[in-house]
Amino acid sequence: MTDRYDAIVVGVGGMGSAAVAHLADRGADVLGLERYDVPHGYGSSHGSTRIFRLAYYEGSAYVPLLRRADELWRDLEVDHDRKLLYRTGSIDAGPADDPLVERSRESCAEHDLEYERLSSAELSERYPGYDLPEGYEAIYQPDGGFLVPEQCIVAHVDRAHRAGATIRARERVVDWRPTADGGVRVETDYDAYEADRLVIAAGAWAARFVDALEGIAVPERQVLAWLQPRVPEHFEPDRFPVWNLQVPEGRYYGFPVHDVPGFKFGRYHHREETVDPDAFEREPTQADERLLREFAEGYFPEGAGPTMGLQTCLFTNTPDGHFVLDTLPDHPQVTVAAGFSGHGFKFASVIGEITADLALEGETTHPIERFSIDRF
Repeated sequence: MTDRYDAIVVGVGGMGSAAVAHLADRGADVLGLERYDVPHGYGSSHGSTRIFRLAYYEGSAYVPLLRRADELWRDLEVDHDRKLLYRTGSIDAGPADDPLVERSRESCAEHDLEYERLSSAELSERYPGYDLPEGYEAIYQPDGGFLVPEQCIVAHVDRAHRAGATIRARERVVDWRPTADGGVRVETDYDAYEADRLVIAAGAWAARFVDALEGIAVPERQVLAWLQPRVPEHFEPDRFPVWNLQVPEGRYYGFPVHDVPGFKFGRYHHREETVDPDAFEREPTQADERLLREFAEGYFPEGAGPTMGLQTCLFTNTPDGHFVLDTLPDHPQVTVAAGFSGHGFKFASVIGEITADLALEGETTHPIERFSIDRF
C-alpha cells in the first residue's frame, strides 16, 4: 500500500527543510525526501556561512521579506542549541557612481533602515581589513551578518521532527505525477508515496521535476576560497562586516573568519560555467584559486595569506536573477520554490512560511508577485 501524506517536500536543503518545518508546525502530516544526507555539501546550502543583509541592491521589494526572515531566524534560534545568525553589519561597496552602492542606499532609505555612507578611507579607518581604491564608497547597514547554513537546516529539521514530520534521506525522487483525486504520486528509487500537496524545493535539480523551469532555473558552478589572514584580528566578526563589492573584475562577496580557518569570499558567477548538477568538476582547480587569490591580493591584502580551503557549490540562476515562488498553473496542488540565483539562503526561513501558505491555502499575504513562474 502506498503511504499517503498531507504534503510531500522534494529536497530537504535550505528551502526544503524550512518548508517541512512550517508545514509540520501547522499540523500537516508531511514527508520530506532528500537524495543526499541532511545536511549535505552537494547543493547550495553548505560552506559554514551565508550572508544575511537587509540593505538589498537586488531590489527594495525584497526588504519586507528579509524583515520577516529575520524574525523567523530569531524564532528558530530560540529552540536550537547553537547560534544561527551572527550580526556583523553589512557593507555594499564599489565606485561611488556604481548602481550597487546607490541601490543599496535606496533600499535602506525606502524602508527606514539605519545606514551610513562611507568613503573608502572612512571604511578602512573603521575596518582595517578593507583596502578599497580611492573614489569607492560603501553603504554600511548594522543589522547584517551571516547565517550558519548547516545548523539552520538542522534546526528546521529538528523542529519538523518535533512536530511529527517524517524525513527520509538517501532516497532519490525519480518522478511525480498528478493523481485522479487532485493529489500527487511521488516515486523514488526506494518506494512510492502519495499526498494532497507537493512542494518542489530541489535546488539545482528543480528543472528535472518542473518542465516549465527547463532553461529557466539553470545550475552554475560556484567556487569559494578561505585564505589565512596575515593580520588575523582585522578579519574577526567584530571587526569585519560581511560585504558585497563591485570592482572591474566583477562582483565579489565575503565574510569574516568563522568556524573554520580563513577569511572566506567568492565571485558571483565565478567563471560563468553552466553545468549538469550530477556531472561537473566538483574539485576546485588551480585556475579557480588564481582567480580568487588575485582579487584578494588587490582589495584585501591583509587577508590574502596561504590558502586554507577551496570548495564548490551550485547557484541555480533565472534569467532575471529573481526567485520562482508559485504554484503550477496546470497543477495548483504543486508549489515550486526554485531559481534563487545565488542570493536565496538568507530568505529560507520565510520561504518555508510562504511555501506552507501556498501548499495549504493556495495563496500567501507575502509580496511574491514578481516571483511568478509564468513571467518567463
